[in-house]
Amino acid sequence: MKTVIMIPARYASTRYPGKPLVELALPDGGRKSLIELSWEAACRVAGVDAVYVVTDDARIHDAAHAFGADVIMTSETCRNGTERCAEALANAGLNADLIVNLQGDAPLTPHWFVEDLIAAMKQDGAAQMATPVLRLDRLTYGHFTTDRYEGRVGGTTAIFDKNNHALYFSKEVVPFMDIDKWPADAELPVFHHVGVYAYRPAALTAYVSWPEGTLERLEGLEQLRFLENGETVRCVEVEGRGRVFWELNNPEDVARIEGVIE
Repeated sequence: MKTVIMIPARYASTRYPGKPLVELALPDGGRKSLIELSWEAACRVAGVDAVYVVTDDARIHDAAHAFGADVIMTSETCRNGTERCAEALANAGLNADLIVNLQGDAPLTPHWFVEDLIAAMKQDGAAQMATPVLRLDRLTYGHFTTDRYEGRVGGTTAIFDKNNHALYFSKEVVPFMDIDKWPADAELPVFHHVGVYAYRPAALTAYVSWPEGTLERLEGLEQLRFLENGETVRCVEVEGRGRVFWELNNPEDVARIEGVIE
């Protein structure tokens, strides 16, 4: 099964303009851009045939070429990363069986998150689309609730049924739980949605044929378009293995990510 990773990246982010080119401090005193660190994370994934940065911006194109990435250009009309991946697949004429969307703001994504996702899609030939979910520890749960309390739109949570099919995704922390009533060593029933998707080509073709959904627009979450059109989204639970995972959603997240890198 030919598998490619696409890293959609746009400069004109509403919440954080220029985010892909933001530079993060490294332990050796050097600095690398968010998009380069995300590309390096993608290149660590085993069993992938190619990795592409997908963008509509010349600045991101030039930066990606400078650190050695292959780039596919798309139009400025793409409203989200899934639409960008669909257009890139068509523009480049790629003959891929599986397309992985690893978002350009997630340099802390461990390679095994993506490898587990790819393995799940290989095992379930009927699955058209899947995404990883990670059970929150107390530290990350605190990051989620702090962001919401302080009015920031941070990470995304996922709710799924007993068959691991998504019921909903939200920028709110769902399901609600009174953390003070839970033992310190208890597993929390709240899952972080990891911003990675795996699609069959047919799923991308269908996606761009549907109009933007109401819930998708309200939450700002592209994957809700699948649910609003009655399509199954398979959630693949992954293990953190002691690694802290967080995306760069807001300027405040730079220090969080640099701390993990350190």
